[in-house]
Amino acid sequence: MNSYTVRDIESMLGISRAVIQGLVDAGFVSPTRGKRREYRFTFQDIIVLRAAQGLSSAKIPARKIVRSLQRLREALPVELPLTGLRIAAVGNEIVVKDGAAQWQADSGQLLLDFEVARVGGTVTFLSRVRAPSEASAEHWFTVGCSIEASDPAQAEAAYRNAIRVDPGYVDAYVNLGYLLSEAGRKAEAADVYRDGLKHAPKEAVLHFNLAIVLEDLQQIAEALSSYEAAIALDRRFADAYYNAARLHQQLGHGQEAIRHYSEYRRLQN
Repeated sequence: MNSYTVRDIESMLGISRAVIQGLVDAGFVSPTRGKRREYRFTFQDIIVLRAAQGLSSAKIPARKIVRSLQRLREALPVELPLTGLRIAAVGNEIVVKDGAAQWQADSGQLLLDFEVARVGGTVTFLSRVRAPSEASAEHWFTVGCSIEASDPAQAEAAYRNAIRVDPGYVDAYVNLGYLLSEAGRKAEAADVYRDGLKHAPKEAVLHFNLAIVLEDLQQIAEALSSYEAAIALDRRFADAYYNAARLHQQLGHGQEAIRHYSEYRRLQN
């Protein structure tokens, strides 16, 4: 069964890590954990997160959202069919189309209108928003997200254009840094995150991502400092506590390691 990371969700749904964490904390989804304690989401989780975001933005009460999405989740398949799914708003109901078949998710609440399809073995959300007439940072970011899997070089250029247009566009730094890191260009990724922090020094996710790259570069003390910076900015950043605890333990800081592990466990309860 396919699984998806936070970064995959950010790219597909266009929502920030903070929003994703908030939806997880609210109990809309319960992702599993990977080898580095990163979240791993299922296809159903993606649908539920997208729906939860839309319903929350529309100021629907959380209790109603949870009840609606529980029913929707129960009706979703484990894997995305090759024919793709279309989930759309029809009056006050959620209608799901699977190829020629059509069925109704009896949610009782509805503010949902998007499409999903299999493209190259991945899940793609087909936006209905027209591209901006000017090449805005958001436009370049969207372009980068849409072609990252098929053309990483052009995606890199698009993310850099987004940053050029708006040097404070945090999501572009996040995606560009990850793209470079996955390509083995760790030092360049670290530079991207550092540049982002010059414009957005209070973005915990940039500190966290920088820490991961620095750890890969075996710059352990610097990585630990960046994890601690992420924690200082977001006291609910469980993954930062966990990774910082590992490094404290590695460096022989017993008491600090215990304290960070304890905080991580507290946040998981």
